[in-house]
Amino acid sequence: MAEIGGDMVDVVLTGRTYDEAAAFATAEAARTGATLVPAFDDPRTVIGQGTVAQEIVEQLGSAPDILLVPVGGGGLLAGILTWMRERAPHTRVIAVEPTGAASLAAALAAGGPVDLEHLDTFVDGTAVRRVGDCPYAVAARQRPMTVNVPEGAVCSEMLEMYQVDGIIAEPAGALATAALRTGVMVGQDQTVVAIVSGGNNDVSRYAEVIERSLVWEGRKHYFLVNFSQEPGALRSFLDEVLGPDDDIVLFEYVKRNDRELGPALVGIELSEPTDLAALLARMDASPVECERLTANSPAYRFLVAGG
Repeated sequence: MAEIGGDMVDVVLTGRTYDEAAAFATAEAARTGATLVPAFDDPRTVIGQGTVAQEIVEQLGSAPDILLVPVGGGGLLAGILTWMRERAPHTRVIAVEPTGAASLAAALAAGGPVDLEHLDTFVDGTAVRRVGDCPYAVAARQRPMTVNVPEGAVCSEMLEMYQVDGIIAEPAGALATAALRTGVMVGQDQTVVAIVSGGNNDVSRYAEVIERSLVWEGRKHYFLVNFSQEPGALRSFLDEVLGPDDDIVLFEYVKRNDRELGPALVGIELSEPTDLAALLARMDASPVECERLTANSPAYRFLVAGG
């Protein structure tokens, strides 16, 4: 915006989420008398977003059989549903939301827009606590299929798009294509379009993306291991528990001479997800006490989700 608008645009970065930024913008518009341009909850915005459907059909030369649309506030979905219903009613439009921010699915289940109690902001482009009233009204009438994609699957898709296709996509941009890998079934001869809605991704974020992807794919696991405070305890653990293709990617341990046991945080990366069963079996057989960290534990959330 600063590049295009120059001195005419004052860019204000505020809030940790879309909802906080939108609340600030609404208050600022009321204070200054400026015109507020809603991101999704306005018929005019929805109409503008609906032109994406027109562009897709024009570029394809015909309407697709299936069209997957990422959903945050719902404006893009509502515009596409409206355009397709009038001109290509045979197209099956699928609404795709991240599992941790499925505000449309919650609204359809409740019979109206509701505030999500918990909001995962990783897929930040679609992390909206409450779907818009205007988009909801359209979706409630047309009842598109809705699917949720886990954030880890989105990360795997981001890496696939970058490594295979050379596409840098933000999490919300990889959301719709990720749905094709996590349960949306399509026919072999069907024309399928998945909207890649954005590429606003910082390269420094890829470390977290890789981490989440490995955990989602079942290749990375974390454990609390109680080591004996004797020389050679770590060597015994490596020999007895670690498989030939397993790799320790995290080891945090502080030796305390006044204790018999010392806990260590250990991260293990597997070559294949199927190697986990053998690893757990070796841990059970080992005299070393090992506790696998679950997704609900604070330590796990700190490591994988940054808190």
